[in-house]
Amino acid sequence: MKVLVIGGDGYCGWATALHLSKKGYEVGILDNLSRRHWDLKLGADTLTPINSIQKRIQRWKDLTGKVIDLFIGDITDYAFLSKSFHEFEPDSVVHFGEQRSAPYSMIDREHSVFTQVNNVVGTLNILYCIKEYFPDCHLIKLGTMGEYGTPNIDIEEGYITIEHNGRTDTLPYPKQPGSFYHLSKVHDSHNIQFACKIWGLRATDLNQGVVYGVLTEETGMDEVLINRLDYDGVFGTALNRFCIQAAIGHPLTVYGTGGQTRSFLDIRDTVRCIELAVKNPADVGQFRVFNQFTELFSIKDLALMVQKAGNAIGLNVEINNLENPRVEAEEHYFNAKNTKLLDLGLNPHYLSDSLLDSLLNFATKYKGRIDKKQILPTVSWRRK
Repeated sequence: MKVLVIGGDGYCGWATALHLSKKGYEVGILDNLSRRHWDLKLGADTLTPINSIQKRIQRWKDLTGKVIDLFIGDITDYAFLSKSFHEFEPDSVVHFGEQRSAPYSMIDREHSVFTQVNNVVGTLNILYCIKEYFPDCHLIKLGTMGEYGTPNIDIEEGYITIEHNGRTDTLPYPKQPGSFYHLSKVHDSHNIQFACKIWGLRATDLNQGVVYGVLTEETGMDEVLINRLDYDGVFGTALNRFCIQAAIGHPLTVYGTGGQTRSFLDIRDTVRCIELAVKNPADVGQFRVFNQFTELFSIKDLALMVQKAGNAIGLNVEINNLENPRVEAEEHYFNAKNTKLLDLGLNPHYLSDSLLDSLLNFATKYKGRIDKKQILPTVSWRRK
């Protein structure tokens, strides 16, 4: 089976491309390399030194004998996208190719507009490519648990059955996104669902939680294959950011009370979830939704876990509660379902002391690359 990984130079995309290649799939990566460009514009950099995509792919071939095709260009350019589809002829498309940061989307008008145009138009172009040229191709789209917000009822997997005025129907679960980035993902979901309904496409929407970790079996094979690890206030995610802060003696940056509950999963489970979706495609005309996470933690509990693990290996870890730059409920109910991927055979990696030790030691190894000026949040959701 041929799988095109759009956004395959990024954090989740690179690990996924290598994993699928090792599993025997014929893999192509399509990317415009913009994630590297955004770092340059922000004056930030990944904790880990990452090589060019060409060097990474060549090293993978040297080590495994497996070839990954490369298409460099922008999915908002339909001519380029359709040309790449015809050259590769995918059976499945894994779509990571979006601006993925909520803070980035909230910097100003320019970044908000870019995020929505890039994400929504790019996804529409992919839908049209599949419809026009490869109608049996299965679209696997990375969504986000942030689409749901924090409702005061249980979060189902994509759909909810309701009774209203004596009648019952199953409807898309209501969305309460918390940033212009999350809104773009909601627009994507609606567009994909509509395309499946009217064109008979097949799609899986993976509402992913916060991903942590850096090493998978494949990215750990050689330092040239190493994945990026972001720690800055714009692209860094909670657990990765906390471990890196602990490694350099910086207080952990907990926003507000830290009572926000979020869903989390190991990067090793991200690649496995994608593989399960590829192996078990949606039916013709089906838009299915999987909630892709393994555990739920509050941010303050996560910080306490990192503090305990850091202190156990001789680090002096403090926690600072900062004024929350986001507009969000800081104490709330949050109970989300996540059974569909487990039913397909996912065996999760749960957050453990040994994994935290590994992350902390990894952060310590590369701590000389850390720019402390990039750690604190610089983007506010509030009207100035």
